[in-house]
Amino acid sequence: QVQLVESGGDLVQPGGSLRLSCAASGFTISSFAMSWYRQAPGKERELVARIQSDGTITIYTDSVKGRFTISRDDAKNTLYLQMNSLKPDDTAVYYCNAVRIFKDYWGQGTQVTVSS
Repeated sequence: QVQLVESGGDLVQPGGSLRLSCAASGFTISSFAMSWYRQAPGKERELVARIQSDGTITIYTDSVKGRFTISRDDAKNTLYLQMNSLKPDDTAVYYCNAVRIFKDYWGQGTQVTVSS
C-alpha cells in the first residue's frame, strides 16, 4: 500500500526552526521526483521545493531561498524539509508529493504555524 505520512508541523515563534518529515511506504522515493508543497489559508497550493530522482534540487519559492532545505534519506525512505528563520508568512499546511510517469502520490499534510 502506497502511503506518504508527513510529520513535524508545529506552532513556532518567528525566527524559529522546524524539520518536516515525510515517511514513504509502498514505493521507493529515490525513483520519484519528491516535492514539498504548501497551502496557506485562502491561497492556492504552491510548490516549495523538489528533489529529482538523480538528486537535483530546485527551490521554487523565492521567499524561502536561503532558509529552507530539502533532502532525502534513501535508507529511511524519507523526505525532509528543514525550515529555518521561519516567518509568519510561512504559515501553511505542508504537503509531501511523489511523482513519476503515471504515478502521483500525496500525503495528508502537516500544519505549520508561525506566530508569536
